[in-house]
Amino acid sequence: MYVAVVPNRGSPPAILLRESYREAGKTKNRTLANLSRWPAERIEQLRAVLRGDKLLPAAEAVEIVRALPHGHVLAALGTARRIALDAVLPRRAPQRRGPSAHGLDPWGDLALALIVARLLEPAAKLATARMLDPATASHSLGEMLGLGKVAAKEVYAALDWLGRERPFIEAKLARRHLQDGALLLYDVTSTPAFAGAGSISKDAAANWRSMATAATTVVIGRRLSSA
Repeated sequence: MYVAVVPNRGSPPAILLRESYREAGKTKNRTLANLSRWPAERIEQLRAVLRGDKLLPAAEAVEIVRALPHGHVLAALGTARRIALDAVLPRRAPQRRGPSAHGLDPWGDLALALIVARLLEPAAKLATARMLDPATASHSLGEMLGLGKVAAKEVYAALDWLGRERPFIEAKLARRHLQDGALLLYDVTSTPAFAGAGSISKDAAANWRSMATAATTVVIGRRLSSA
């Protein structure tokens, strides 16, 4: 048996399941089924079976070597783009490794990645470089921004660039969010976060300061304006 494609003038070709047989010393063909309504993927699977190929379930045929977490990256990066955070970054950035495929200058892509990475997984500069580098990535942010290989010295250079461009960025944010004479209040507070928080004993309460020093600290910033 085999699958035959028969041209059909003015219409899509007919796809037929046929078999060959001999009769009176002659080779003849007969049609067993019309497969024209079958999806292309199903027809290819039938061809493979007729060839004698060994078919495996998808779970066995594909080995997942590595899967990078992506959902939180999509949420954070999508939010950054929705509020046009990337538009705040200057366009006069020095070249990193050639033109960017995502609209920003190469330093702008890396700077945006550093900002989003602080939301996803705050870490030291070397650890941040590793989480963005494709060889050691812990999520898909580097791939989403097309960063390629990321060295620690590039992370420091991007931060230096952001520091130099801080007045430009602040002025652009002010033009976007503030009007002449607007009142803006900003406050920062912090609180220790204890694992397995619950009731605290009297001894622990008396030693609160040393516990707070050793605990992870959550810093909260608040901005208030008339808008």
